[in-house]
Amino acid sequence: MIRQLQDVGRTLRTIDLRGRRLSLAELRGAVPRAGRTAAADAEHKVQQIIDDVRHSGFAALSELAARFDGVEQRHPRVPTEALAKALAELDPVVRAALEESIRRVRSFAESQRPADVDLTVAAGAALGQRWVPVGRVGLYVPGGLAVYPSSVVMNVVPAQVAGVESIALASPPQKEFGSLPHPTILAAAALLGIEEVYAIGGAQAIAAFAYGIAADSVAGEAGHEADVSAGALEPVDVITGPGNIFVATAKRLVKGAVGIDSEAGATEIAVLADATAVPALVAADLISQAEHDPQAASVLVTDSPELADAVRAQLGVQTVATKHADRVAEALGGPQSAVVLVDDMVQGIAVCNAYAAEHLEIMTADAAGVAGRIRNAGAIFVGDYSPVSLGDYCAGSNHVLPTRGTAAFSSGLNVTTFLRAIQVVHYDRDALQEVSAHIVALSAAENLPAHGDAVKIRFVP
Repeated sequence: MIRQLQDVGRTLRTIDLRGRRLSLAELRGAVPRAGRTAAADAEHKVQQIIDDVRHSGFAALSELAARFDGVEQRHPRVPTEALAKALAELDPVVRAALEESIRRVRSFAESQRPADVDLTVAAGAALGQRWVPVGRVGLYVPGGLAVYPSSVVMNVVPAQVAGVESIALASPPQKEFGSLPHPTILAAAALLGIEEVYAIGGAQAIAAFAYGIAADSVAGEAGHEADVSAGALEPVDVITGPGNIFVATAKRLVKGAVGIDSEAGATEIAVLADATAVPALVAADLISQAEHDPQAASVLVTDSPELADAVRAQLGVQTVATKHADRVAEALGGPQSAVVLVDDMVQGIAVCNAYAAEHLEIMTADAAGVAGRIRNAGAIFVGDYSPVSLGDYCAGSNHVLPTRGTAAFSSGLNVTTFLRAIQVVHYDRDALQEVSAHIVALSAAENLPAHGDAVKIRFVP
């Protein structure tokens, strides 16, 4: 087994793009991705889960908790006393770390809030734009292979800064913790003052948030009676949070019924590095994300074959020593991970923009200059002392970021995720009359004469 782990660098496939002039479409086809068959299979399974939850409510959630999590539930709402107990028993060292993370994330989030706009475009013609928080949000915190109190912070703090009044949080139930989410998750929620917490995991949590569940939906189903005291799970306006491929797929399928932050699925890291990079640091950062999940993607983009060889050697050395070695090896050996060889940094930047990584580290000469030329990434980490691990926990940035290339058109979680821009138009009589002829002309050009009539009637003697 040790020998196999030492050879893990060799299982990281090579994509050699040197000497090839590729279009953007060709680059997107060449960069490593997880198989499409898995994604299509996940979509079918997730749609069934969504339909079950919409049709059967809490009864479906109970059945799914038994099937996927091995727990029995009457109602997934976490009791208030369980939250208080978890916070009281939280390791002081972990609490101090969470409090510092909260402080930094809150400071950055407060700086993101956009200003309202008030503009006078002509005499008596005023325009405005008000940023208004959504009414209710559902925040998902993954479980399973790891525990993510940091994701509680990343989801909750920007929603609070935005001014959201109703915040619900869901995380998978854990058999070893009495069918509740992990105590550290509960403690983090309590630390932030979140009282509405549900022990629901996966795609079913997304479905419950999107469509809500009536209080009596469990009555007479699955041998249970309704727990009236627990009440309904009200639908939300926006769902945020990271998760596996099933969670990301569920978010995509309910988008439109609710807003979502992005498709924050299985994690991915790309490292753009040249011959000046330190192989041990590159390898450590690739491993740090590979330990999340066997489906995690770790990609090195470099113009230095010598660096690639040195990184492979380091992957063998460091994988043997890491706790989740088997998981790391599987992730590095998957189709979603690779070394991409390029001619130079110009081509390397083009590859990174085509890949649109969730996390992109820049380990090159003039790293800041190279970073300034990146257009597509969830978050960019510049230089040797800005590893992705920093952003995961304590940089103050947000670690809920778009994956699978969606960073080309979507953003990481931030305050504006929870805000809506409402435009306000206020013209007086003279200001409307000044543009009335233009409105009539344009309405006629569009064959919508009633639009013009709605203006002309206001000036009939």
